[in-house]
Amino acid sequence: MMLQLLGNISSCTSPSCPGAAAPWPLLGRVRAFPCPVAALTGRTCAQTRGSQPSMKLKRGKQESSEGSEGPKGKMTLPLALVALISAFGSSFQYGYNVSVINSPAPYMQEFYNRTYLDRTGVPMDGSFQTLLWSLTVSMFPLGGLFGSLMVWPMVNNCGRKGTLLINNLFSIAAAILMGTSELAKTFEVIILSRVVMGIFAGLASNVVPMFLGEMSPKNLRGAIGVVPQLFITIGILAAQILGLNSILGNAEGWPVLLGLTGIPSLIQLLTLPFFPESPRYLLIQKGNEEQARRALQRLRGWEDVDDEIQEMYQEDRSEKEEGQFSVLSLFTFRGLRWQLISIIVMMAGQQLSGVNGVFYYADRIFESAGVQSSSIQYVTVSIGAINVVMTLLAVFIVESLGRRILLLAGFLLCSASCAILTLALNLQNTVSWMSYLSIVCVIAYIIGHAIGPSPIPAVMITEMFLQSSRPAAFMVGGSVHWLSNFTVGLVFLYMEAGLGPYSFLIFCAICVATMLYIFFVVPETKNKTFMEINRIMAKRNKVEIQETKELKDSYPLGKQEEKKALSSSEM
Repeated sequence: MMLQLLGNISSCTSPSCPGAAAPWPLLGRVRAFPCPVAALTGRTCAQTRGSQPSMKLKRGKQESSEGSEGPKGKMTLPLALVALISAFGSSFQYGYNVSVINSPAPYMQEFYNRTYLDRTGVPMDGSFQTLLWSLTVSMFPLGGLFGSLMVWPMVNNCGRKGTLLINNLFSIAAAILMGTSELAKTFEVIILSRVVMGIFAGLASNVVPMFLGEMSPKNLRGAIGVVPQLFITIGILAAQILGLNSILGNAEGWPVLLGLTGIPSLIQLLTLPFFPESPRYLLIQKGNEEQARRALQRLRGWEDVDDEIQEMYQEDRSEKEEGQFSVLSLFTFRGLRWQLISIIVMMAGQQLSGVNGVFYYADRIFESAGVQSSSIQYVTVSIGAINVVMTLLAVFIVESLGRRILLLAGFLLCSASCAILTLALNLQNTVSWMSYLSIVCVIAYIIGHAIGPSPIPAVMITEMFLQSSRPAAFMVGGSVHWLSNFTVGLVFLYMEAGLGPYSFLIFCAICVATMLYIFFVVPETKNKTFMEINRIMAKRNKVEIQETKELKDSYPLGKQEEKKALSSSEM
């Protein structure tokens, strides 16, 4: 059998065959076989460990290489559970706390006024009450910015899973404070708790996509990467439903509504320790191959994970000389220039595209269409449901259509909706059916944002950066996200007062500019390894990635590969 195999190898003349010396000078001739692996594959041990194109054996089996398809990952139960627990315990609360104070706002403001009156004996001044409520709302995105600045040191020192577990303590503490604020007769702790919840959300919005992206097989990385955004929208919807006047959005129920945010954190704190840490963190940053291998075997549902282990070693070796990236070094390193610009553009475009403005105008638009004020809450819930459904759709189509298509289609739909909405809002007092066109524009905008601009940028940060630079990249992307969010909340009311419906033309221009940038600069990343994406961006950055024979010689041979080689040599 071995002689027949060797005869087939020596007769090969195709450029894809290792025996064809001209196109592959590093591979050499196939006559000398210095080890059992070479006897089977026709390559030296070092070449077997590398990423050269694989060759077809007689029985049709093809060795996996970094450039080949390899075995496709499947959605195993451990992978699904860790995605659901991470997203429910962290991302869900981000969405929940974005929306939770909207419905009970009048009752909370009345509590502020009553507490102040009990303390001082005089009613609260209207301007002071407005200031306190503005702080209550704005402290959440400001805390989000602080949380984003904590991402880089925490994930590098505590790990991805460890950071999520520690982060739960912020949420539980804030939930207890908010839930007991009325009993304690203090509104200051609500404002403080909003800052703490913002820190929690800033960490969660960056660490969960990073954690899940590093655990996922490349053919499922996009779908699993959208799951955090799906749970953000579910959190928004849950807050809208529980905030209905008939449930908890009333004078008696609002403290319970605020305090419920601690329950998902408690569930995550009790269940996540039973699941593995990110395999890439374990191997590349901690240097523990055995733990990384066990984590991969559990997540993938099969024993042979050598292909992924070798790909991680290749990534590790390609980054050795640069070391861990800080935010400052990320901005000064030429090899990551376009990746950094891309995430800044996408994260800023996500928040500056007008999503907050559309939601702000939504109630007014539905009232002008004849919806009764008492029914506005239920219409808002229906919009939240549309957001959930379309984000769920993105989970199922992101791997088939790709990231670029969803981003381009989403920003295109958002820009068109903003342009038409400007026209409809200006004409709704003179043309009766324009108010209904405004409703269509709002729904179309939400659909467009849900399929692309909302979920995909975080997926792209995971994919466009390697292990050493990913934490710093998430720190930058998260900071841009929360700064843009804070800026829109601060500026939009002034824009609306000065420009009225024409504010949406500014959002339209931002959507178009972001779409054009993505079209000309951002590559498609679906079903590619991190190293393959890194090579694509290296060409745009005009840098070379060192991939020499010496680098490949230093990759340790996987245990499963050793066993296969030894068993083959005994045949």
